[in-house]
Amino acid sequence: MVYKKIIMPTDGSKISIEAAEQAMELAKATGGRVYGVYVIDIVPFVGLPTEGLWESMKEVLEKEGHTALRTLTDIAKEKGVEIKTEILEGTPSKEIVEYAESKKADLIVMGTTGKTGLDKLLLGSVAERVLKKSHCPVLLVKSSE
Repeated sequence: MVYKKIIMPTDGSKISIEAAEQAMELAKATGGRVYGVYVIDIVPFVGLPTEGLWESMKEVLEKEGHTALRTLTDIAKEKGVEIKTEILEGTPSKEIVEYAESKKADLIVMGTTGKTGLDKLLLGSVAERVLKKSHCPVLLVKSSE
């Protein structure tokens, strides 16, 4: 299978970096391009009492996003892989799936912590929702720890 367009969502976590390494290796092996995506999850901020509070939080989250995407760019440069990065806003799983569809992606590579039980029930899993809704294959990279 040739993966020309690989979507790599990141949140800047260690597992995202591990998944990025896998995505870059696949892209290098197949001559593909990686699209790095950081999604600002707006759900926790819906209904905040002041616009100013949201704006200051958004600024902090955008900085986190730029830092996470810079890490992906550094990995891509090290591996000799072409990368395009973007910060999106919305519900992470929905934004990732829609972005993949808009790019006509061949693959989504993302990390997963492998939560189970109550943690999974309460928090859900972005990776699981992407896996269920995606039109293209999804490679989940589980933490090495």
